[in-house]
Amino acid sequence: MNKFVLLAVLASIFSASHAFTTPRNVAIRSSSPASMIRLSMSEGEGETPPVLDPMDDAMEEVDEATLAMMEKAKRSQELREQEVFMKISTGKHQCSNCDWEYDETKGDSMMIGGMIKPGTKFDDTPSDWRCPVCRASKDAFREVTEEIPGFEVNQGYGFGANSWTSGQKNLAVFGGLAAFFVLFLSGYAMS
Repeated sequence: MNKFVLLAVLASIFSASHAFTTPRNVAIRSSSPASMIRLSMSEGEGETPPVLDPMDDAMEEVDEATLAMMEKAKRSQELREQEVFMKISTGKHQCSNCDWEYDETKGDSMMIGGMIKPGTKFDDTPSDWRCPVCRASKDAFREVTEEIPGFEVNQGYGFGANSWTSGQKNLAVFGGLAAFFVLFLSGYAMS
C-alpha cells in the first residue's frame, strides 16, 4: 500500500511540475485572421508566450444579433460625440451678481448715471465700466447665447432654416399652420 501512495505522490509532483510549462511547438488558437500562432521556445531563451485576451474567445461565441446591436450602439455613440450645437450671440450680456442685462441695442443710458449710448457693443464699453445696478465690474458679465439645435456641420444646408433658433422654427411651423387654418376657413366664407 505504501508503494501506491508513493507512486501517487510522485505522479502528482511530476504532473504539477509540468502543468505550467508550455511544450515546444504548440499551436495556440487566437481570434485574429492569422488564427494560428506557432511557439517555438527553447529551454534557455526565457521568452514569454503572447498573452491572449479571454474576451476574444467570448466574442467568437456572440451571436449575430448581439454583434449588430453592439455595432449600432458604437455608431450612436460616435454620432453623439459629433453633435456640436452652434451658438449665436443675442447681443446681451448678463450680470452674474444681480442678473441685470446689458443690451447692445439700448446701452445703459436709460439707467440713472448711464453714459453708454445705444448701439455700443459690450466689448467697446470702457474697461472701468460697472453694472449700473450692483456696481459689479465688467468681468462679472457673461454673454447670453442661443443654441441652434442640430449638428453644426448641417447648419449650411437647406434654405437657411437649419440655422434658425428653436423659437424661429416654432414660429414658422405654428405660423404656417395658423395661416393654413385661416385660408381653409376663408374658403367657407366664399360660398
